Amino acid sequence: MNALPGPLNDNPRLDLWVSFAETGKVVVNTGRVELGQGVLTAMAQIASDELDVDMASVMVRSGVTDNMPNEGYTAGSQSIQMGGQAMAQACADVRALFLEQAAKAIGCNANELTVRGGKFLRNGALSGQDYWTLNGAVDLAVNATGRGQRKAIGERAHIGRNDARTDLPGKLFGEPVFIHDMRLAGMKHARVVRQPNKDATIGAIDEAAIRRAAKGDIAFVRSGDFLAIVGDDEPAVERAGAAAVNHVTWTNVEMPTPLQQEANWLVQRPVIDCLLGSPEPSDAQGRERFEATYSRGYLAHASISPSCGLAEYRDGHLTVWTHCQGVFPLRGALARMLKLDAKAITVHHVQGSGCYGHNGADDATADAAVIAMQMPGTPIRIRWRREEEFVHEPKSPAMLVKVRALLDADGKPSDWTAEIWSGNHNGRPGGGNALLAGYALPDQEPFPQANDVPEAAGGGATRNADPLYDIADKRIIHHMVTETPVRVSALRGLGAMPNVFALECAIDELAGRAGVDPVAYRLSITSDPRARAVIEKVAVMSNWQANASGGAGRGRGIAFSRYKNRAAYAAIIVDLEVDEEIRLHRIWCATDGGLIVNPDGAINQLEGGVIQSASWVLKEQVRLDGGTASFDWETYPVLKFSEVPMIDIVLINPTNSDVPLGVGEATAGPTAAAIGNAVSHALGIRLRDLPLTRERIMAALLQE
Repeated sequence: MNALPGPLNDNPRLDLWVSFAETGKVVVNTGRVELGQGVLTAMAQIASDELDVDMASVMVRSGVTDNMPNEGYTAGSQSIQMGGQAMAQACADVRALFLEQAAKAIGCNANELTVRGGKFLRNGALSGQDYWTLNGAVDLAVNATGRGQRKAIGERAHIGRNDARTDLPGKLFGEPVFIHDMRLAGMKHARVVRQPNKDATIGAIDEAAIRRAAKGDIAFVRSGDFLAIVGDDEPAVERAGAAAVNHVTWTNVEMPTPLQQEANWLVQRPVIDCLLGSPEPSDAQGRERFEATYSRGYLAHASISPSCGLAEYRDGHLTVWTHCQGVFPLRGALARMLKLDAKAITVHHVQGSGCYGHNGADDATADAAVIAMQMPGTPIRIRWRREEEFVHEPKSPAMLVKVRALLDADGKPSDWTAEIWSGNHNGRPGGGNALLAGYALPDQEPFPQANDVPEAAGGGATRNADPLYDIADKRIIHHMVTETPVRVSALRGLGAMPNVFALECAIDELAGRAGVDPVAYRLSITSDPRARAVIEKVAVMSNWQANASGGAGRGRGIAFSRYKNRAAYAAIIVDLEVDEEIRLHRIWCATDGGLIVNPDGAINQLEGGVIQSASWVLKEQVRLDGGTASFDWETYPVLKFSEVPMIDIVLINPTNSDVPLGVGEATAGPTAAAIGNAVSHALGIRLRDLPLTRERIMAALLQE
């Protein structure tokens, strides 16, 4: 028997995964949701191969809390690494059960049978039986056991192939596939008047002024400090919501300052300390010491469209529609906040503009649910304003990382310490944390103390802080900052990007101190063959010249990591130029993602991670000044299409493995570090604080 993947252990009943209710069609259910990454296409490919059915006959359902596997969040680059493996084993078990039943019906041994296009063949000839004729005789309301033998590499027809994305036709040809396009009969629109901070309370409401601004019929819904504006005409509600910012006064207002936007502010804050690894040695014992500090400010998700949510409370049952990443955790959070039985709530995932991390999607849905509970029988639609999205969504925490290393006689690290200050990366509602509406509603249970992602799940602030290199003694000292000036939670990669930036920039600095080429230096301190392979491959791809001279504003940099030290390997080389600003010319990437279900989809994810990371490194930081001062694309600039360089990506041995490794977040960290290293190579100085703005570059040059 095969070992069951974790999601299948948690959701063992096979009828949660597969059904054959309609002749000629196979319905497969996944707890993973489509965020633009192509996961539903990959699931169809997996099911098609394992069940031996035509891909066109596979219908993938996802993200509904009724009669589907609960796989938590679509996050952590685990959709294929964990969810895909579970889907494959569930389908293999189903195929095995049907083969056993077909053998009984035909009167032969199961090993005489094969499946092609959903039909059972005996010694290559049609038997007259298929999944649908046998459907009534096979009970799938049983637990998976791993009885089904997964398909071998040579038996796969779809895995490893660039099958067309199943979600794109509707999006390209204007079908209403996005949650923003949903319309329900009798639906009303709503906007919420936000607390400036979680402890603020309503002082006064100038309803007359808000009604005048609306220029249409509106109503007010209030519960404690939760205040919403509702109406049939969305433009009127939108005008009222925008005006209410100036016509509702608050008490207990606390506004963050520019000082608090910088990562070094965290060092003086209350923290919860944790040591991972052996204690740091008290003396260097004659070894050379290296120390450096790296930082990154707060980041916004900056989703291309604002968050949206719909809800209807009818006959004692709450139904919501959301583009969040975890329908089951959201259901649990809504049940706690609204004091409902979770069974009285159904959550449907509907695609949004895509967001890797905890943005405002859960909160917008919760807003709609609160209003719907007070207006039974009326569907409620919430769409956040752009300014509301930027100001009130959870941010990625600012981080400060101090690297300390003791070096051997060859200038290689023999002892390594990463000391990290960061807020919590785990503010999602599923962990007991508050939905935004919960801070404003009366009679809420106390919210738990911040608790970061556990190390068993890859860590939050500590993700990728442990070097994969051959270093005898390593440790992480984690100072989790318990109170931050803005609400913080998960963003793509969590702490991996700033940690890899610190780690790989430090490795480059050590290579420079030792007088060794950065590629050669990395190869000299890693024995992992897969790590070595991606480093060597990207060097060949880019025609890397050992010890090539930099300066004069043109430089190259390399960086490497294995995401979470358990997912995909990626090595990046960046070629860039620095004059008045940093211009990226070309980026090369070599990735080992294990088994790749859809190469084009994987490359899209890797490329997207490169571009997003480049934007973080060159431009992005949330500004604080009497509140969140980044509230649109002017005050929070991102990389422009004209600034995106040529990107070359190679997948190493994508079909020669049975084990997929998560690729979705693998490139963000090494891209950041490779850019930092290339800038250092170009200028001959080291910049350690992100983003690498013109102002920071000029300040560093003036200090030389």
